Amino acid sequence: MPIRAVLWDIDDTLFDYSGADTAGLEAHLAQEGLAGRYGSARRALELWRAYTDRHWGRFAAGEVDFQEQRRDRVRDFLERPALSGALADAWFDRYVAHYKAAWAVFPDVVPVLDLLAGTHRHGVLSNSSFANQDPKLRFLGLRERFEVLVCAAELGCSKPDAAAFLAACEAMGLAPDEVAYVGDQPEIDARGARDAGLVAVWLDRGEGRGARPGPAPERVHRITGLAQLPALLAGDTRFGARSGIR
Repeated sequence: MPIRAVLWDIDDTLFDYSGADTAGLEAHLAQEGLAGRYGSARRALELWRAYTDRHWGRFAAGEVDFQEQRRDRVRDFLERPALSGALADAWFDRYVAHYKAAWAVFPDVVPVLDLLAGTHRHGVLSNSSFANQDPKLRFLGLRERFEVLVCAAELGCSKPDAAAFLAACEAMGLAPDEVAYVGDQPEIDARGARDAGLVAVWLDRGEGRGARPGPAPERVHRITGLAQLPALLAGDTRFGARSGIR
């Protein structure tokens, strides 16, 4: 069956999340008078991302809600476990202002979306919230390119759970084998999509872009830039047999 649609991840796939996170946190710490607290900007970013991963994992497991995982990230990062929710929210909001100032789309995104606009439908599946990702896509000028925006916070499940991928396919009215999923994480995105029955494409943008280095999972397509995607969709995506994808 031909691939009729592409589902996309957002952060570090369409949007340079890691670049914005790095620039935003550095500017935020300078404004907060915390630039020297962690020894270096790199160490501060490592800690921030470690706490982000930890508390996002708790959110994905249903242990805390979306807002509380943000607050706990701030409390751990500042080593202030008793910090009130209001103060943690305010600190996070000040960080977000700097983070947003650095928002940018990767340069290969718009050209490939333009190229595929006439041949494939497009949607988004994100491990975030609609309230977070819809404004982001609108700010970046991308929202109207996607028929659907499906997010973990509203679904109640997140990638790599097959239920998340299947819900996004259902939202587009397509079977999983009619959909390719493109994301930067080899396990959460690519392996999860593959196990849910989608064609899995791992976008490996290289070190510093969120994904941990390593080989591609079995039966996953690895590309290093989105310019390679149209040929992949038009070619041998069924792991050995020409698919007639169009």
